[in-house]
Formats: sequence, C-alpha cells, structure tokens
Amino acid sequence: MMEKVIEIKHLNKSFGSHEVLRDVNFSVNKGEVVCLIGSSGSGKSTLLRCINLLETPSGGEIIYKGENILDDQHDIKKYRTHLGMVFQQFNLFNNHNVLKNCTVGQQKVLKRSKEEAAANALKYLKTVGMDQYVNAKPRQLSGGQKQRVAIARALAMDPEVMLFDEPTSALDPEMVGEVLKVMRNLADGGHTMLIVTHEMEFAREVSDRVVFMDKGVIVEEGSPEQVLVNPKHERTKEFLKRTIKQ
Repeated sequence: MMEKVIEIKHLNKSFGSHEVLRDVNFSVNKGEVVCLIGSSGSGKSTLLRCINLLETPSGGEIIYKGENILDDQHDIKKYRTHLGMVFQQFNLFNNHNVLKNCTVGQQKVLKRSKEEAAANALKYLKTVGMDQYVNAKPRQLSGGQKQRVAIARALAMDPEVMLFDEPTSALDPEMVGEVLKVMRNLADGGHTMLIVTHEMEFAREVSDRVVFMDKGVIVEEGSPEQVLVNPKHERTKEFLKRTIKQ
C-alpha cells in the first residue's frame, strides 16, 4: 500500500473576493513524482505556496503524515523543514558564495555544525554538477547554474518532499535542459516531487501522475498516458492542443 506523504482535502484559497483555489483534493505518495499543469492563473503555483504555507489557505486541510498542519497546535516551522522549495527566480543570497548558500539554512534551521553542513552541501552540489563552483557568487553563474545550486540547497535540508514552482520558466531555452536533467535524475533516485511545470514532454517522461488544473479546480488527473495522451475532458484537450508540439 502506498504511503501518503501529503494529502490535500477541500482546500480553498481566496484573495479578497477572488477565489483562486476551489475545493482541491489530491495526495502525493512517498517516492512519487506528480506534475501540476495548466494555464497561467489556473492556481498551480498558489496551491504549491499553500502546501508550504507561504500562503495561508482560506479553508480545508493539509494532512502531513496523518496530521492536519493547519491546526493551531501544529509546529509550522518544523513542518517546513520537511519540504524543499525551488522557486522560479532561484532566490539565492547574492552576498554569499555557492557553498554558503547551501549551508546557511542547515546551520540555522537544522542546527548542524559548519563542517557537517559543508559536507552535506558538497554532496548535493556534486549531485547537480555544481561542486566546482563552491566559491562562486550567484552573479558569476548562468541561470541554469543558479537553479542547480537552488536545487542542491533544497536537497541539503534533507526534505521529505521537493516542491518545484516552474523551475525552468525564468531560464533561457538552452539552459532548460540542464535543469530538467538534474530533476530527471532526482526522480530516478526515488525522491518525492511535486512539480508545477509547462514542460509537457518532461511531465510525460518523468511523472507518475499528472494533475491538470483550470480556474482553481482539478479538472483531470491520472497517469501521463491518461492525461497527456488520452485526456477525457474537453478543457484538457483544448489546453494540450495549444501547448504540445505536434
């Protein structure tokens, strides 16, 4: 039986009178790669930001290991340590070198020693092919290199789930491949991943499950074959016709 790591129940999110998420229900299992797809403004990134509580849901439940983390008693900071977040815009510290970017969170949040944090950071920088750049500052790196450092930084926190919010959308086309290659390797390594992406071919190749969102609701979900090759809903078909190159 699959172990549910995160389960979303009846999740809603409104900004004033604008309802961005409406009664969203789905789960992510241990070792699973789930891709969220849909047009801009469909609620994908907001859903991701609600899961790691960068946005506070207006209603519903987020169950992590059997506990609703939206309960007042829950330790939000502790919960966040189990999630690794990779943003569109990298969010690196420009005044720190690559190694320091990957150790500062470990030391401050996980209370690791400088030596332990550095060893762990180097392990993951090697994983993403950035171990030769430990002394470089972000301004000396390409967009693809910055994003690979951001992935290593998230991995160094030893999260249970990796969240990716359109990790290639800010990259030049030639740099997209290097980041997707790293993510493919992570998927092959058994990492639990929830990915907001516009890269349909990547979603088809890598994901265990694809979730299509439109106007704040989940329209369709299933295997890549079911959703991307043989979609049932007209809205899904319409979206894919515009986004997948024939």
